[in-house]
Amino acid sequence: MYPFSPSNRLTKGNNYFCPPMSKNFLLFFIAFLSFVSCSEYGRVVKSTDAEFKFTKAVEYYESKEYFKALPIFEELIGITRGTDRAEEVYYYYAKCHYGIKDYYLANYYFKQFTKTYSTSRYAEECLFLAAMCSYKLSPDFSLDQTETKAAIDEFQLFLDRYPNSANRDTSNYIVSHLNTKLELKDFEVSRLYVKTEKYKSGIQSLKDFQKTYPNSSYKEEAMYLIVKAAYQYALNSIESKQAERFRDSVESYTTFATAFPESKWLKEAAEIAEKSNRALERLASNDTQ
Repeated sequence: MYPFSPSNRLTKGNNYFCPPMSKNFLLFFIAFLSFVSCSEYGRVVKSTDAEFKFTKAVEYYESKEYFKALPIFEELIGITRGTDRAEEVYYYYAKCHYGIKDYYLANYYFKQFTKTYSTSRYAEECLFLAAMCSYKLSPDFSLDQTETKAAIDEFQLFLDRYPNSANRDTSNYIVSHLNTKLELKDFEVSRLYVKTEKYKSGIQSLKDFQKTYPNSSYKEEAMYLIVKAAYQYALNSIESKQAERFRDSVESYTTFATAFPESKWLKEAAEIAEKSNRALERLASNDTQ
């Protein structure tokens, strides 16, 4: 049985992996059954002429009738195995999945194509479209970013393999956009620590964020939040730890004010620093009594 066929479900240890049937695939199969009942399409499906079937499938594809083209290309994959036509059949098969927006399967088939036909004239396009599938699967920043990271890796692979591609600028733009999404995700995680009063974790997370994204557009707010969190952390500490932690709060303010002397948060940060200084004076007074 031909290894690319979704019906060929192999066990661990074999060389091929078949992804699970998707919701879109089920929908297309239902649509396929209805199409077969149509006389013209039925004649194409029932034909034993592989070239005729291929020509009609390409026509359906070019007319964006992907649900019609898919089952024909599926059948042709097995029929054309080992022939010169196999490469082109599989190319259109992958693109039909992209056309129906089944990006999980399309990503899989595009990557399989580039592995099987690495020297094909379609290899560059398929590697790019595989990355595009992961990009389209990338969710809102508040959700899990596994697909976002996969898309970045896949675009980087594409750029490494085809550095002079016509899609180079598009790929670089998308990678920049995806990195910005990851940056926002990391910042929101750090900000959430402060919001939920997990001040120690928040301070460390915000410092790590600055190291990871030294030129971030969120750097100003991150530094302000460190001042705020450091004060609250000191305020809620046992007395023996308070002096050191209030000094950290004042130091954080000084660093913030130096970096952003015109910040919209400067006044509030200065008030926090003043509270920290008063707390230090009170603690010093208690020590002398």
